[in-house]
Amino acid sequence: MSLQLYDTLRRAEVPFEPRIEGAASVYVCGPTVQAEAHVGHGRLAVVTDVLRRHLAASGYAVTFVQNVTDIDDKIILRARREKVPPAVISTRYTQGWNRTMEALGVLPPDIQPLATGHLLEMQALIAELIEQGKAYAVDGDVFFRVRTFEGYGKLSGRRIDDMQQGEDVVDADRKEDPLDFAMWKSVKPGEPSWPSPWGDGRPGWHIECSAMAVKHLGEGFDIHCGGLDLVFPHHENEIAQHEAAHGGIFARNWVHNGMVRMGEEKMSKSIGNVVSLAEATAQWGVGPLRLWYLSASHRSPLTFDTERLIDATASHARLTTFLRSARRAAGEVAPDAAAAERHRTAFTAAMDDDLNAPQAVAALHELVSAGNEVLPRAEAGKEEARAEVAALADALVDLADGTLGLALSVALEEAAARERQLAPLVDQLLEQRQRARADRDFAAADAVRDQLAAARVVVEDRPGGPRWYVDGTPTDA
Repeated sequence: MSLQLYDTLRRAEVPFEPRIEGAASVYVCGPTVQAEAHVGHGRLAVVTDVLRRHLAASGYAVTFVQNVTDIDDKIILRARREKVPPAVISTRYTQGWNRTMEALGVLPPDIQPLATGHLLEMQALIAELIEQGKAYAVDGDVFFRVRTFEGYGKLSGRRIDDMQQGEDVVDADRKEDPLDFAMWKSVKPGEPSWPSPWGDGRPGWHIECSAMAVKHLGEGFDIHCGGLDLVFPHHENEIAQHEAAHGGIFARNWVHNGMVRMGEEKMSKSIGNVVSLAEATAQWGVGPLRLWYLSASHRSPLTFDTERLIDATASHARLTTFLRSARRAAGEVAPDAAAAERHRTAFTAAMDDDLNAPQAVAALHELVSAGNEVLPRAEAGKEEARAEVAALADALVDLADGTLGLALSVALEEAAARERQLAPLVDQLLEQRQRARADRDFAAADAVRDQLAAARVVVEDRPGGPRWYVDGTPTDA
């Protein structure tokens, strides 16, 4: 089966049919950089990162664009509070966003356009709409005539007479129609501004993505991503601005993810119920946190829940433990690729089914279950079994790390570094434990094991003697 994606516009799962064969162009609505990223932001980041990775694994040459809104009412307000220029705020939080994404294992965008770097493209689109009579200027502001675009409401499924533009209602007395929305905002005292044919000012929010997406990916690019909260009015307005001016198709597919909730409410800076993404990543670790994000369909709501994060941590530990054991048992033996083929097929089929990450993770656990059945023979030196677990380990890294970004290999590398540091102390404690057991002083032996467990050292008692390793689970989880 080829990749199927649920398209918000068509309200159905549809085959992915790219504009250019063998290539995939993806645009993601990026952050408004006025505060630190929170866990809600991480969901969009992980979902789109996994989409990008799966497209690449499927053989597509991917061009991935995520913009930065670096001028906005909230940025200006924060700058006033801190008594610094707005550019200081936007620069600080753009850098913070990129650091946080890197820590979460999110691949950097191929292009990261800034709104303030694309004012000419925005103004050109606005001028074209004015020329066609689909926009109008009022005292330095420019508004889009919503009712001139017949397709308005097609993305959100709303009737035009039932709509309200929200943030632009404050300008109702200056609009021809309350539905019309601002594309250019006239300068206000103390605010940053740029020259335009309609007077100094700055762009409205919706015009940014209409201009930047087409600038970098061209008309009719393949996939536009964002949170479900952006469907209306933001994405609806993006479509209207471009298609009213140029006709044709703005984006071929619309992929939206559900919101992260704290209890019954969406996680939001405006509500104040946010959990820092940087802190969550540090506490739970990259792999467990990403597994939690992937524990439900990307289109469903997801509740920030400690129990589910603990489950994700255990799931990640199971995958990592198998990978460690399989690599140790396989040694340098050549893998038997056929042994992992059915697991690769099951994983890919799940991902092709509208990025069904929960089913894809289940396929990884099926791989581990199959591997655990073979491990005893591989550890006993059976060549065929060693070749099989080598193939399963390779497949696990390709799928879990390469496509889902679970960082199993990184977790093992970090654990190995700690093992090298702890080896002299652990070896000494294990000798004490062995002597205590030989003396039948099991209380003392158990006390040593508890001491090691507190340091995240896992001890496995084997016929040839104890074997130990450092558990990669973060200390605070």
